[in-house]
Amino acid sequence: MKHLRLSQLAILIAAMGCATIPELTGIAGNTAIAQEAMRAEIGKVVQQAGELYKAKKYREALTKLQETDRVGNKSMNETFTIERMRLSVASAAGDNDSVIRSGELIVAANKLPSKDQLQLIQVLANAYFKANNYAKAAKMYERYFSEGGTDSSSRQYMIQAKSMSGDSAGALKETRAEIQAAEKAGRVPSQSTLETYAYAVQKSGDKAAYLATLEKLVMHYGKKEYWVNLLNSVERKQDFSSRLSMDLYRLKLAVGQISKTGDFMEMAQMAIQDGNSGEALKIIDQGYKSGALGTGTEAARHGRLKDLATKRAADAKAGFAAAEVEAQKAADGTGLVNLGFSLATSGEFDKGISLMEQGIKKDSLKHPDDANLHLGMAYLLAGKKAAGLKALKAVQGKDGTAELARFWTIYANQSK
Repeated sequence: MKHLRLSQLAILIAAMGCATIPELTGIAGNTAIAQEAMRAEIGKVVQQAGELYKAKKYREALTKLQETDRVGNKSMNETFTIERMRLSVASAAGDNDSVIRSGELIVAANKLPSKDQLQLIQVLANAYFKANNYAKAAKMYERYFSEGGTDSSSRQYMIQAKSMSGDSAGALKETRAEIQAAEKAGRVPSQSTLETYAYAVQKSGDKAAYLATLEKLVMHYGKKEYWVNLLNSVERKQDFSSRLSMDLYRLKLAVGQISKTGDFMEMAQMAIQDGNSGEALKIIDQGYKSGALGTGTEAARHGRLKDLATKRAADAKAGFAAAEVEAQKAADGTGLVNLGFSLATSGEFDKGISLMEQGIKKDSLKHPDDANLHLGMAYLLAGKKAAGLKALKAVQGKDGTAELARFWTIYANQSK
């Protein structure tokens, strides 16, 4: 029986590369394999398939290689060479099923140098993932990393494969470990990693972890949808105090979440009720500018609200001197803080901040964290970022004030 030396075929295959998968040069470099003989009937088919490959006739090349499937009693070397060729051709042809078939046989043969074997394990894992065989994909990705793989994108696929195969606990564990490793190394976790983790912990019912992860997404990537999910989530917390509703509205307005007519109306009404009519006028003016107010069947109602805010603001200005004297005489600083914040939110920053600081120094405040939160906001409104961040850092309340202070800090650091 005639035989062909493998060296000629090895050169051909090595020259072909592996198209979209990493080039595997193990055949050409493995002298033990190269010394083995191949039957002419097989070698001729492989040679012809290689020529078709070079001519970019990938489907025809695959069909040609199928002729070797009818040859019995193939040696390990012959099978390895055929599948090596088939893998290259299948990859170029986009035949994922054939990539899997050949990849499995080549990996199992373990004839490639360790670096090439590792690359092929990664290729096979990706092929399983593409075929929606997530359980096998997860196991192959695990093998890839256990044998020294370092491609971070494959770790993302492994996490997704675990999740899609029903191994939620495994996916959660891997994602948490990746986030911790990134942060320990001083790196920002990737957006996809944080998104995957947020989805997983939300699904598991871990509200605290979900909120913390949303905060990281907002901090590092700042997308509007992250802000929406974060602020909606903190509002739903059981320990979030209802007295902070207006403060939450203020942050929503700052990050561009207030756009509906009803929200502008409610926010303005709350500001008037809190004695901050100057702020209410600013809110109403923004509503008119955006087109949310002043149009439609409720336009007259919007006008009445603006008139009310204007009158209340004028009354507050006329009675300011008396209100300041009364606040200065009070035993605690609540009156000064509230009066100062009202001035600051209406645009009188210097006078307002001064009164707030006096009130905080008086101490005996019922809600000191609220006072520092408002002082930080007032500084930010005045364009004094460093002072604002310092005030916000002092907020430690567990009723939602600390979260709002952190969120304002994130917003301030993201703003130009």
